[in-house]
Amino acid sequence: MNAKELRDKTPDQLREELANLKKESFNLRFQQATGQLENSAQIRAARRNAARVKTILNEKAASAAE
Repeated sequence: MNAKELRDKTPDQLREELANLKKESFNLRFQQATGQLENSAQIRAARRNAARVKTILNEKAASAAE
């Protein structure tokens, strides 16, 4: 997922995507705690994707406020 794809989405879609990424992050942390996680880089990717979505949401909110 890249920023260009995210900018094409509506704020509602972005909020839904953020919720999904938070669920995924939780599940990955749970898998790591139980020793079932095979690729620990997925945690980092999920966190970064969530941050990307939050950044785009804040950009859209700022542009709407102008």
